[in-house]
Amino acid sequence: MKLISQIARETGIPIGTIRFYEKSGLIAGTTKKEVTSNNYVYYDQEVIEKLRFIQMAKAVGFTLAEIKEVIDAWYKKQFNKSAKIEVLNLRLEQIDTKMKELKAMKKQIVLCKYNIENDLSR
Repeated sequence: MKLISQIARETGIPIGTIRFYEKSGLIAGTTKKEVTSNNYVYYDQEVIEKLRFIQMAKAVGFTLAEIKEVIDAWYKKQFNKSAKIEVLNLRLEQIDTKMKELKAMKKQIVLCKYNIENDLSR
């Protein structure tokens, strides 16, 4: 069991962000029932795994709502292997679509830039 400062160092996620994830229901820590003199919250290895998953999922464009849905099902064992693969395949398709849209946008911007740079009506 680790304190929030320890997992922040280990994961590279700021304490404020970890607290936000906890308030959002993405992760949960526990208090030691036998200790009543402080309000320390302790986090286990599963929380660290979830934080790493959140980082990865955010990096590829998942929203926090999507991440919460996946974490809830994933860690509560509601997804079997094929369902997990299906979720990831769907996200890969969404990423491919977004990449095509971005390439089309880039092409338009390059064309606009070319037209501005080669404006013959000066």
